[in-house]
Amino acid sequence: MAHTDEPFSEEFKAGVKKMTRSEVRFGYIPPEMWGYPDWIDQDYAAKQRKKMTDEGVIYGWSESYRHMCRFQSGFFWRHNLTMDLDFYWRVEPGIKLFCDLDYDPFVFMQLNDKKYGFTISLHEYVATIPTLWDETKKFMKAHPDYLAKDHALHFMTDEPERLLEPGYNMCHFWSNFEIADLRFWRGQQYTEYFDHLDKAGGFFYERWGDAPVHSIAAVLFLNRSQIHHFNDIGYYHGPWTHCPKNRGLFHDNGKCLCNPEDVRTHAHPVRRLRQLHVHEGVVAHLH
Repeated sequence: MAHTDEPFSEEFKAGVKKMTRSEVRFGYIPPEMWGYPDWIDQDYAAKQRKKMTDEGVIYGWSESYRHMCRFQSGFFWRHNLTMDLDFYWRVEPGIKLFCDLDYDPFVFMQLNDKKYGFTISLHEYVATIPTLWDETKKFMKAHPDYLAKDHALHFMTDEPERLLEPGYNMCHFWSNFEIADLRFWRGQQYTEYFDHLDKAGGFFYERWGDAPVHSIAAVLFLNRSQIHHFNDIGYYHGPWTHCPKNRGLFHDNGKCLCNPEDVRTHAHPVRRLRQLHVHEGVVAHLH
């Protein structure tokens, strides 16, 4: 399934279809999903892009990146191409998958009541989301009942017993790889959360990414048991790699082609992932 804000050429569509025996769908993203909503001051947004560019913030200059982040945060799960689906696997150009997968991850998610799956966790750039946590606190203050009973706030704060008060430590699940339940995004909690963030303007006045937005929502609204680390899927998206560490399970038998000795453990998120009851930590490195 592929989305674009401009029509795909027939040549492109034919080329993609030749690469798979599965059904392929192509869709057009309408302006209301990839454009400025009425409440955004576009002149102010342009000034903020200039400011972030001057400060050297990654993608600080980019309009299209902001539209992409807003679309991935609030619209792909209600696009007409996905409305008849329950689960999705996000796949981006240029990635590498290093391990044989001998089971259906969608069936695994459904049978085990998993709602959100990831491979890599990182720290977000502070300059891209200066007010995201404050807006999240405002939303949760208005909806305290939305917090899951067995939430995973310990992944994002240093004092989870104080809930959102200690501040955000910038940990997030890297959303260029996601296997998740579309019904979670379509639910009341996440839909209202996105609408609150969208009205706040941070997708355009700052550079809020879909990765921290999705991650914060998963940590707040899901129980820990519903978040899954796909440790057994070796994955590369520049510049980071995840490679399973257990040689007996993944390498001696030829299941994975990556070399876990070549990568550096991304230590801080690993410690927090263990609190999510993840047995095999994330391994990440500059490729």
